[in-house]
Amino acid sequence: MGSEVWVGTWRPHRPRGPIEALIRGPGPKYKLPPNTGYILHDPSRPRAPAFSFGSRRPLQHTSCGPGPSHLIPARMTVRGTDGTPAFSIYGRLSHTAPFRTPGPGRYYPELTGSAIYPSAPRHTIASRNWGIVSKQQTPGPGSYTVPSLLGPRVIGKVSAPTYSINGRNAVDSFFEDLSKTPGPSAYHVVNPGIYKTRAPQFTMRARTSAPQDSTQNPGPAAYSVDEVVWSPGSRGGG
Repeated sequence: MGSEVWVGTWRPHRPRGPIEALIRGPGPKYKLPPNTGYILHDPSRPRAPAFSFGSRRPLQHTSCGPGPSHLIPARMTVRGTDGTPAFSIYGRLSHTAPFRTPGPGRYYPELTGSAIYPSAPRHTIASRNWGIVSKQQTPGPGSYTVPSLLGPRVIGKVSAPTYSINGRNAVDSFFEDLSKTPGPSAYHVVNPGIYKTRAPQFTMRARTSAPQDSTQNPGPAAYSVDEVVWSPGSRGGG
């Protein structure tokens, strides 16, 4: 065998059209959900239980027992508080009023016959109390305002058609006084140029005079022609 290996007739060349290998996509963002792990696991596949190792919790700096300055009460035992009854002697309260309980002579058992034994009904007729009735100022029928049910403006009711009769109008009737109508001289003649084609109009004004100047101008005698000096640079002379 020679040193060169024959690889066939294919050689690297530029592709004729776009291929997927040359297109840059979003990457593994749109892949299928994984089958490993617990989070984002494929719901169509069975998932095994997962356990995690938590970090060590910080130690709580709390004392396990009282310090030397803690004083244990004398009534405290290993099983709790001592159950021996203890009493205290206080002074008598002066502001407490004594109980005024009624004695045996304050009761009348002989008067309770109607409350204990059955008895016939008894009624009492008292006088009419006018004072209570006079204080009750109940409004009379005239104090209430009932809305009217007549007319077209009744709320919550269907009204029938209503008609009104007005007074007779004197205009264009035989009651009209034609002597009070305006005569022909009351109307002004309308200019025909308003509703017809208007011809051209000209205005003749007074003659306009020349403007008059009130300033004092020099006359012909004020000029000295013989004193004019001619020079070669002047315009005068031919």
